[in-house]
Amino acid sequence: MAQQLRAIKRRITSVKSTQKITRAMELIASSRVIKAQQRVNAARPYAEEMRRLMTSVAERAGTIDHPLLSARADLSRVGTIVASSDRGLAGAYNSNVIRAAERDMDRHGKDNMLFLVGKKAVSYFRFRGYDIDAERTWQGISDRPSIEDARDIARAATSAFAEGHVDQVRLVFTRYESAMTQRPTVVQLLPLPREELREDDDGGQEGARPQYEFEPEPSDILGLLVPRYVEGNILQGLLEAAASEHAARRRAMKAATDNADDLIDDLTRTFNQARQAEITTEIMEVVGGAEALSAPVALESRGGGIPGG
Repeated sequence: MAQQLRAIKRRITSVKSTQKITRAMELIASSRVIKAQQRVNAARPYAEEMRRLMTSVAERAGTIDHPLLSARADLSRVGTIVASSDRGLAGAYNSNVIRAAERDMDRHGKDNMLFLVGKKAVSYFRFRGYDIDAERTWQGISDRPSIEDARDIARAATSAFAEGHVDQVRLVFTRYESAMTQRPTVVQLLPLPREELREDDDGGQEGARPQYEFEPEPSDILGLLVPRYVEGNILQGLLEAAASEHAARRRAMKAATDNADDLIDDLTRTFNQARQAEITTEIMEVVGGAEALSAPVALESRGGGIPGG
């Protein structure tokens, strides 16, 4: 019994130590998700304005003839950019985005060239036997991606597309919708979908759209804008993924901390019950010992009153 009590006490101490770590990680993730959300909100106006500029230029460029805009007749190989995290302890964050990437690759049923962001995606697809090139992997940037990181990824993807190594480039990331909702999302980057190059009606307010004067020709400007547009989309996806990672980690660590509270309560209750049982056993042993010691005395006193001998 004493050994069982010591084991329960050691486990309570261990759970409390783990709870301190999970609570600290929850607080760190809470502070980081706020900053990540601010970066997402700060980048969205640029992405929206770039999209409006792209549509305006494309409308005035006439026949769009650009290597990064031309759809391939034969879709034989697809390039997939997967944005995961470098660290775990984020619940189902990594498994969800990797599962979304695999579903998208299976749906197309084509050969795939992977561009992987984050150690989790690299280790997963390497373990699965995919062809992983070190030049197409980026690690250590998922927590705070920069425009330079997005530019490197965009350069690798656009080069593969322009040189004919892939016929389409798709980005798989986790879109940050709120602190409680993050959704794995797949978008096509190259070639740019035609619907992306159409003017919105802007809520039906004609004349509210900005008017541009182009110098040089719109087709030349489009050639400069398309790589920047791809970079902006990749950066937006990485920022959304970073915010989603911190939100998922905060939620997972909060659940772990709450579960540790419940486990400590259960172990404490078990410890108290075991301790109470031990005390009861000790009392019964003392009472039983006292009765055993008093029994011979009673027999001797009864035997002393018998005559004869």
